Amino acid sequence: MQKKLKIYSDGGARGNPGPAAAAFLIISGDGVVLRAASFSLGKRTNNQAEYEALIAALESAVQLEGQEVVCHLDSELVGRQLTGEYSVRNTELKQLWCRVQELRRSFRHISFINVPRTNKFIKEADALVNKQLDQRV
Repeated sequence: MQKKLKIYSDGGARGNPGPAAAAFLIISGDGVVLRAASFSLGKRTNNQAEYEALIAALESAVQLEGQEVVCHLDSELVGRQLTGEYSVRNTELKQLWCRVQELRRSFRHISFINVPRTNKFIKEADALVNKQLDQRV
């Protein structure tokens, strides 16, 4: 059981909306990759894909019995919506935002941090997203 987890998630769509995929990595407190996953989403927007990647990662963190989770996101919009800096006006994003709020309750502490796309783990998640998208072409 890992109490402290770091999540790195990414989602993307080719076209907006268009074929989309999501991926995440969950890293233990001591830097070990505990879980990595990627999956196709069908037709989505980039922002929907970003949210769905995070939701899948949080669901996985619940299974890993994480108690403190730091979520690293390269999406400024999603990150700022989750920290309350931006409001969520889009209906589809609001539903996804609400799902994240439900999952938040599963953890003792959760935080959301925007990181650059150059972050090593975000780059790995992005590569997994692109691999999924390339398989669809």
